[in-house]
Amino acid sequence: MMPQHTLNQLHQLRLDGMARALEEQWTLPASHSLSFDERLGLLLDRELAWRDNQRLVRLRKKAKLKYANACLEDLDRRSGRALDERLIATLASGDWIRQQHNLLLTGPTGAGKTWLACALGNQACRQGYSTLYLRTPRLLEQLRIAHGDGSFGRTLQQLAKVDVLVLDDWALAPL
Repeated sequence: MMPQHTLNQLHQLRLDGMARALEEQWTLPASHSLSFDERLGLLLDRELAWRDNQRLVRLRKKAKLKYANACLEDLDRRSGRALDERLIATLASGDWIRQQHNLLLTGPTGAGKTWLACALGNQACRQGYSTLYLRTPRLLEQLRIAHGDGSFGRTLQQLAKVDVLVLDDWALAPL
């Protein structure tokens, strides 16, 4: 039997991952043979994993990536594509973000620059970095409007808070 009061308290404390794990422990007879410390450890592990997952979901949603499911693991590595595997691995590590370096992807139309940028954006989210995808023409329009309505400084502050800013279609709009 699950004491509803305990579950309610866990939810009230915003320990939803722990509440789910406790419900599972109550329904699995094998968990009853575990010591208190073992069960508590499993509950804490689940809570931490749940929070990490929720943070990732939140970061990915805020990123507004054009290709929300793009990930480096799905990168097309067929021969004939001029991909430097060591460079891809270096970019995947996120060192360029920690060192506050900029990254410019160039190539012909249809080469997959946007997809790769989104995959790198997703990788940044996985590493806990805030990310935002914007088409450059849209950004320039937002900045023009912000300049006109007096919110330019606030708009720049919001952009400055983002760890990884993915700007797409850079050369398609007049500056």
